[in-house]
Amino acid sequence: MKKVLMVAAAAGLMSLAACNSQQAEQNESNAEMMADNIEAQADNLEDQADAATNDVAEEALENAADNAEAAAANVEENADNETDLPN
Repeated sequence: MKKVLMVAAAAGLMSLAACNSQQAEQNESNAEMMADNIEAQADNLEDQADAATNDVAEEALENAADNAEAAAANVEENADNETDLPN
């Protein structure tokens, strides 16, 4: 749920980008920071999966980590697409 909200928030921030390039660069920088944070969460989930004591918990944590990594990639891709739009 948090990942979905982060992606939605990033998309919302990027959709509010102003026409000048400085604002677009700032929005891309913010999106990159959000993506980095999501990737760090994915790394933590992977570490928890490695420490899990049963297969079900390990698989669930690995799936959550994969989803977080996909969300981070989407945030970065959306940021790139927003900055590629003509002014």
